Amino acid sequence: MTQIHSQWLDISADLRAWYAQPAGKGPFPAVLVFIEAFGVNEHFQDVAERLAREGFCAVVPDLYHGRVYDYADFGSAIGHMKTLRDTQVMAEARATLEHLHSRPEIRPGRVGVIGFCMGGRYTFMANAELADSIGVAVAFYGGGIAPEKDPAGRQPLLHLVESMQAPITLLYGTEDSSILPEEHGRIATALSQAKKRYNLSVFPDAPHGFFSDRRDSYREGPAKKAWQIALQQLREGLGALG
Repeated sequence: MTQIHSQWLDISADLRAWYAQPAGKGPFPAVLVFIEAFGVNEHFQDVAERLAREGFCAVVPDLYHGRVYDYADFGSAIGHMKTLRDTQVMAEARATLEHLHSRPEIRPGRVGVIGFCMGGRYTFMANAELADSIGVAVAFYGGGIAPEKDPAGRQPLLHLVESMQAPITLLYGTEDSSILPEEHGRIATALSQAKKRYNLSVFPDAPHGFFSDRRDSYREGPAKKAWQIALQQLREGLGALG
């Protein structure tokens, strides 16, 4: 098993991030990880460490600034999510990327971005708003990308498609009642019409949140298959790992 190191980093005076890296000097490709609505919990620390074991430096900006919610406390988590502002999240993501590129173990050039749930939406957004920095994007069940009406009041994102440069992979479950097939279709149509490179995979018997093994929605089979797809896309998008 690849040896790794993980720790909290101070990105700025008011922003921290969980960081995991393979042992050694590198340089290693980097991946920015966007959280779900529950904060930088043990699951997301584990996601970063899993990426580090695959040869990536992974950073998870703490968009909730220290707040973490139990998976059973859905109302509080969603309430916090509704307070986030897209411009602030993108500013914090850019600051995190700038910090990454100051570190000697990071390979120069574009990075990968991967996100889950609300973080899947921010992945889609970052692929346009931070297009100069992103080499590949993977969004797990990103809610709020192209709904007819978003229950959280967020702005849909299809107007950003033209600005995307990196290939994007979108992963969904058939049992996700919050992201319906019609939304998959709207996203695929927009990406195809804009002539963007993308993959869209839908997993049978998988509900929203199927990747997190800390949640009741976890489904081992789809989670493993989706993770392999994500790793393949990251490796292809960022080049062969040294």
